[in-house]
Amino acid sequence: MSQAHLFIIAAASGAGKTTLVKALLNKDRDLQASVSHTTRKPRPGEVDGGDYHFVDEVTFLDLKSKGEFLESAECHGSMYGTSKKSVQLILDQKKDVILEIDWQGAQALKAQFKEAVSIFVLPPSVETLAERLNSRGHDSEETIAMRLAVAREEMSHVDEFDYVTINDDFEVALHDLMAIIRSTRLMCHIQLTRHSHLIKNLT
Repeated sequence: MSQAHLFIIAAASGAGKTTLVKALLNKDRDLQASVSHTTRKPRPGEVDGGDYHFVDEVTFLDLKSKGEFLESAECHGSMYGTSKKSVQLILDQKKDVILEIDWQGAQALKAQFKEAVSIFVLPPSVETLAERLNSRGHDSEETIAMRLAVAREEMSHVDEFDYVTINDDFEVALHDLMAIIRSTRLMCHIQLTRHSHLIKNLT
């Protein structure tokens, strides 16, 4: 690949973006996720360095003060940050990067990477979102109610994104994401650079 792309994917908690991204990474070897830092505790099954870099608040704030994050935000009482070095390392390898961040982080990154492609994942209904949050089994009713309230606020920013997909049918939503990535790679100015030798011979 001659030009790497930055894809931003955001969603309210429980919309299924993490599961979608994992499936996407298994299907697309030219796509790599940048692992964010967070101060929240790992959920069951999550791996440090794989799902997130789990750090304490002191370490997080130290990294932030040193300018190590492209963006950072607080969400549900925990802090999250996108590593500048991690993203640049992947781009330097000519691989496309996908980032799972919130709408605020998406705004910050779009300001720095003008050609970044942003995607928002919506649930099919508030009821479905509540069911998905409940099915995790590790949040209290009070926490879930708070997350739903925050989710409505997050989803109100959907019109700030380039693409939107609704995660009702998982396979359909996954193919939507694959189509967005593929179409971005096929844009004219990208193809003219990637296949310059061929186009020169043809024209």
